[in-house]
Amino acid sequence: MTISSVGAGALGVTALTFLYPNLATRRIVGSDIAHAVPLTLVAGLGHWWLGTVDVVLLVSLLIGSLPGIALGAHFAARVPERALRGLLASVLLLIGGKLIRESRPQGKLMYKYDDYDHSIVQARVAQFRGQTERYLAGTLSDDEFRPLRLQNGLYIQRHGPMLRLAVPYGLLSAAQLRRFADVARRYDRGFGHFTTRQNLQLNWVKLPEVPQILADLAQDELHAIQTSGNCIRNITTDHFAGVAADEIADPRPWAELLRQWSTLHPEFAYLPRKFKVAISGAKEDRAAIQVHDLGLQLVRNDAGELGFKVHAGGGLGRTPLLGQVVQESLPWQHLLSYTEALVRVFNRYGRRDNAYKARIKILVKAIGREEFARQVDAEWAHLKDGPATLTTAEVERVTAQFAAPAYETLAENDLCHLAHLREDKAFSRWVERNVQAHKVAGYAAVTLSLKKPGAAPGDASSEQMEAAADLAERFSFGEIRVSHEQNLILADVPQRELYTVWHRAKAAGLASPTVGLIQDLIACPGGDFCSLANARSLPIAAAIQERFEDLDYQHDIGELELNISGCMNSCGHHHLGAIGILGVDKNGEEWYQVTLGGRQGNAARIGEVIGRSFAAAEVPDAIERLIATYLAHRHADERFIDTFDRIGEEPFRTAAYPHPHQSRRVANG
Repeated sequence: MTISSVGAGALGVTALTFLYPNLATRRIVGSDIAHAVPLTLVAGLGHWWLGTVDVVLLVSLLIGSLPGIALGAHFAARVPERALRGLLASVLLLIGGKLIRESRPQGKLMYKYDDYDHSIVQARVAQFRGQTERYLAGTLSDDEFRPLRLQNGLYIQRHGPMLRLAVPYGLLSAAQLRRFADVARRYDRGFGHFTTRQNLQLNWVKLPEVPQILADLAQDELHAIQTSGNCIRNITTDHFAGVAADEIADPRPWAELLRQWSTLHPEFAYLPRKFKVAISGAKEDRAAIQVHDLGLQLVRNDAGELGFKVHAGGGLGRTPLLGQVVQESLPWQHLLSYTEALVRVFNRYGRRDNAYKARIKILVKAIGREEFARQVDAEWAHLKDGPATLTTAEVERVTAQFAAPAYETLAENDLCHLAHLREDKAFSRWVERNVQAHKVAGYAAVTLSLKKPGAAPGDASSEQMEAAADLAERFSFGEIRVSHEQNLILADVPQRELYTVWHRAKAAGLASPTVGLIQDLIACPGGDFCSLANARSLPIAAAIQERFEDLDYQHDIGELELNISGCMNSCGHHHLGAIGILGVDKNGEEWYQVTLGGRQGNAARIGEVIGRSFAAAEVPDAIERLIATYLAHRHADERFIDTFDRIGEEPFRTAAYPHPHQSRRVANG
């Protein structure tokens, strides 16, 4: 609590005394103003010294107290003291609280819908409402309804409809996250699942209610457009965009420009297969651009001019491939026209006879990088310098909506924060794993972990979403991010507030100090929900988390990416894990294949299968043997992946299969 709690009350009483000098102040407030004013001064000086004066909150409370002062002064002589004090308290709470909520600093701006955006979303809501009504009435068949529901993010999964909601480039306002919480509570089972595509999935919706869900979402500029179907999907980016110290340029304005260009693009509504785009604006790739259909890296040439290094043909799934560079430095003015040319080539020549071979990665691999690039350039010749060419004015229009917030001028290190680090080991451990350096002095980025043991990775209850929204609103300019590692990010937290954020996050179950460790694993919903899955992911994730629940042991193991997918679609990014686990079907039973050596980032690499698949009960033991091998061979400060690169696969394979005769069977053999 800051000066505002004491100051607003005391200053309000002071104003009341000056306005109505004949009024008995003690009758109204039940305390001596001579006591309140010194207390305010002492508290104010103390908080000023600690740097925690909440000026905006103080002003809001003062404004909110004025109606209470006037009301109290008018009725003080006529109303009993007990009733008067209750009335004053109610007025102050209602009016002051409303003003506080409305005036909390939002600072960093995010893209706000214009009339065109609103009309698109509202039209889609009305359209799908009519389509759903016709389907339920029997005038649309299942086959006719299928492409219509997919265009609105609606799947029919193992237990019923699943609705996937868009989070463009992983960015949400506190109000939007609260809307997610409300929808999950009213229309689902009180929780949602954040995915590696930075979206939110609701797994228990009822089909007749989906149109109203979309209508409710639209009130806060949310939708499900292009979260499924053979179209350009949700565009993703770095969850530390705009705040990372190694950033070349903020990728979010470019992601927004691509979102506007691709939304309901008539030429690309029925591509051969889905098309995924990711953008990185930092020196270190945290958006996994090399495993996307189109990966864009912001770069600067020798003259300092901004452009894009373009990767095409990446993807995971049945045939995991890294993207190939087709443009080393595309000028930013041509981002849309070149992307359109590239997608046109895919739309024209991508295979439509086999869903497993219909991705752009298969096309690039089949004809080769050089030929693919040549075809894109030939198509681009018809589009270059045309209407899709970006202008400085248009880029500035969008970029202005991602302006930096009103950062305070703070010291590089807050003294109270440093004291908490020294005195509280649990807090220090959380900071070590869950707090990221910020490019602005005195600030930090905080990861709210959605990997609490006992809960499915990426799942958040309505209460947790509301708690995260409160934290974002109070401590991070009203903004929150979704990472492709299935966590939530507060991007702009003052160092002095980290201790408070930690306590509040811990109370909400959002403070597991394990980011980057083995318990921070990625997992898709798997066979518990997904109709495409060959095996369940969540029980395997839970078993591994339980086996490695000791925090000291996790920290001793150090950084380790362990990813789990329930099928070859690789929604859990198992190919990119230093340890990857893939659920496979073997004669109607669930088995699990292990890969080693995967990486994301600049040195992205696809992991390799090490041998036969394991039964579910064998998986935790196999992982523990792999970890033990690493610990026995590592050098000081060497990560699992570094040890693997140095000593090779054989020691790990030998440890994974202690009985040699079992190691020769193939995964599905």
